[in-house]
Amino acid sequence: MSEKFNSKVIEKKWQKKWAETNAFVAKRDSSKKKFYILEMFPYPSGNIHMGHVRNYTLGDVIARYKRGRGYNVLHPMGWDAFGMPAENAAIQNNIHPSKWTYQNINTMRSQLQLMGLSIDWSREFATCDKSYYHHQQKLFKELYKNKIVYKKKSYVNWDPVDNTVLANEQVIDGNGWRSGAEVQQKELSQWFFKIKNYADELLFDLETLNGWPDKVKLMQKNWIGRSEGCHLSFDILDTKYKKIDEKLDIFTTRPDTIFGASFCAISPLHKLAKKISESNPSIRNFIESQSLSAVNEESIARAEKEGIKTDLYIQHPFKKESFLPIYIANFVLMDYGTGAIYGVPAHDERDFEFAKKYNLEIIQVVKDDQNPDDIINEAYTGDGKLINSDFLNGLFVKDAKNEIIKKIEELKIGKKEINYRLRDWGISRQRYWGCPIPIIYREDGEVIPVPDNELPVTLPDDVNFNVPGNPLERHPTWKYTTCSETGLKAIRETDTLDTFVDSSWYFMKYCSSDVKVSHFDDEDLNYWMSVDQYVGGVEHAILHLLYSRFFSKALSDCGIGTISEPFKGLFTQGMVCHETFKTENGDWVFPKDVYKSKNKFFYSSTNEELIQGPSESMSKSKKNVVDPESIINTYGADTARWFMLSDSPPGRDINWSESGIKGAWKFINKIWTIIVNNKNLFEKEIKTTDKKTKKVEELKKITHQNLKNVTLSIEAFQMNVAVAKIYELSNYISSFRPDNNEEEKALKESIVILIRILEPMTPHLAEECWSNIRGDGLLSGKPWPMYDTKYLEDDMTQIVIQVNGKKRAIIEVENNANQDQVIEKLKNIKVSQIPSNLSDTRKIIFVKNKILNIVV
Repeated sequence: MSEKFNSKVIEKKWQKKWAETNAFVAKRDSSKKKFYILEMFPYPSGNIHMGHVRNYTLGDVIARYKRGRGYNVLHPMGWDAFGMPAENAAIQNNIHPSKWTYQNINTMRSQLQLMGLSIDWSREFATCDKSYYHHQQKLFKELYKNKIVYKKKSYVNWDPVDNTVLANEQVIDGNGWRSGAEVQQKELSQWFFKIKNYADELLFDLETLNGWPDKVKLMQKNWIGRSEGCHLSFDILDTKYKKIDEKLDIFTTRPDTIFGASFCAISPLHKLAKKISESNPSIRNFIESQSLSAVNEESIARAEKEGIKTDLYIQHPFKKESFLPIYIANFVLMDYGTGAIYGVPAHDERDFEFAKKYNLEIIQVVKDDQNPDDIINEAYTGDGKLINSDFLNGLFVKDAKNEIIKKIEELKIGKKEINYRLRDWGISRQRYWGCPIPIIYREDGEVIPVPDNELPVTLPDDVNFNVPGNPLERHPTWKYTTCSETGLKAIRETDTLDTFVDSSWYFMKYCSSDVKVSHFDDEDLNYWMSVDQYVGGVEHAILHLLYSRFFSKALSDCGIGTISEPFKGLFTQGMVCHETFKTENGDWVFPKDVYKSKNKFFYSSTNEELIQGPSESMSKSKKNVVDPESIINTYGADTARWFMLSDSPPGRDINWSESGIKGAWKFINKIWTIIVNNKNLFEKEIKTTDKKTKKVEELKKITHQNLKNVTLSIEAFQMNVAVAKIYELSNYISSFRPDNNEEEKALKESIVILIRILEPMTPHLAEECWSNIRGDGLLSGKPWPMYDTKYLEDDMTQIVIQVNGKKRAIIEVENNANQDQVIEKLKNIKVSQIPSNLSDTRKIIFVKNKILNIVV
């Protein structure tokens, strides 16, 4: 039995060698085609997890493969380092956020380096590095100069636990995305990016992203939410139906249903609602109660529809005898359209629910042919012909929309309009650990960007986290400054930038050969961008990816870079899951502490029978986390990498198992055994006569067919298929026993190919094998082998035999056999449903290598 593969010694050996030789340092080379591969950079939380192992292994396979194909590869790494967790850690552990962050970066860097990733560490940075946010402050100023940044008072989503503002995208089911606290509404003066100005560009350019998953493009399309409709302006009436000096503006996507309107509703944040509340305590109390919860589409969909009737009405523009009561309702969004709607209960689900609760009239104006009865049990939102709608009667919905808009524009009470679900991006955050916004407020009222020669605006080290809120706001000295131009006193902006700003351009920063400088090298930027392959979780489909696309377009408009789409290809990997167990009391138990007996599971320390839960994504709370470092220390990085690639398609979740990791370790040693057992072949000169033997031809066929399949599978991101083909090839090589020099030479060639195609997946093993067979230099720098097409065709193929178009048999014949040869072969096969005498057939339809159809 051969020696075991010593992963502890061998992996450190090659990691040191790669570092010493700068094997993966990228340099701009216009003579070579570039390939920029990037995985979404991690937050330095303290330790890597199995999700990191999978994500970075997938990216590393592509990076190593592309180097082999002759590309100049950029594969960098950095840290998304600002944010609330560092502040929370500072409070809990009495440690400065900076110290906590950089300690975690050092830990996680050393763990990632154990994986043998082919990363250019010379380009490493953290977003909390002064050099990084110095550059970001300069970019903010460019956007400010080009009027892509502005400040206004706005109702915002307020997280009462983190004490900061959240973007709409950061509110999940009414709760803060990090804290989980129920989000409230609060009016604050905030900085915004004009992302809405780019809505059409963001939407239409999705069509150019052929390398993106359709599901991600659809998610972005829905979030942008382009809708065509009509903007109307209604007269507002008092209780005596007399006009007051205000109008109510409404945007609707369904102007065709206007004859079915039975009420109007405005948002609790609407200026009219605020005005009414000043003299009406009941309405004021209602509005205040609604401000305690987040107002976004998700929370509205879940919440019970509530409202309060005002003393105001609007005059229906086409039904002069109809006066629609105005309600203040919790299901109307202030930041979509105008913050006001007219309610058509028969044809809108939310309006229907509201009308049922408050006993409002439900008027059907679109006929549902599938439900001809007049009884309305739910809102009908489909197509149909208009009824009860005067001059629109008999028209289908699309034609009715065109007709009513035409009429509205003739009456000069409204116009056709395009609206978006996408809102401008609020970027102000009331926290310390973030990029300072380079703005000062001068005592004469002027708002002034900080001059370049005073950048970066750095964070003060002496901060106090003992009081809730933003430490910068209450800092005794930091926020007080002087305008260098006028000498006037000034106050610094105390809000910091949303951390999603940090991650919206970091991929551009990697293009700089010196990441410490606070500007781009145009030649570097234009050479490396766009990212050719981006790898990360689908949970970032809207926030990070949409913001990054906007940032690239906005910077391009400012003359920074020429790329409007930052990521050509996108791959979203699945999660790493593990089985879960808990006691009858609901306490979670580590899977390693569980044993199985007679198809039941027991807690090893108490022998208590356990409840087996579903396999779920690894989480500390459910105690189903596996520590990557312990796995690497026990089995080696290559074993962990091989397991992550082999079990399931990369786009699907993978289930962690002890048997799976042991199987991967067994495979690593099988490869090592092949090398040890055949090492002698590479220690001697093999003289051949180029005589072909059947065994040689079969080995070459198996080798080149699998080489092709591995190559195509990696290109298609089907790593598990590539793994299966490597298994197939290694099994064949392992069982091959050469009988002569020709067969020894063929085996030697196949082993070289096997080692080379293993390198992207198990790089330490492959390098050690390469060294053992006396390979020249580093394997990672060697060309990818090319498959020989003459070995790709099978000698035999299968032909489907049909009678009158129905399949009756499948026979095996020589490849490219003609019709007569197939019929001759058929004579030796007895199948009752195939005529034995073909002389009575009307005709025979033959397609080479595929089908023979006998028509009788």
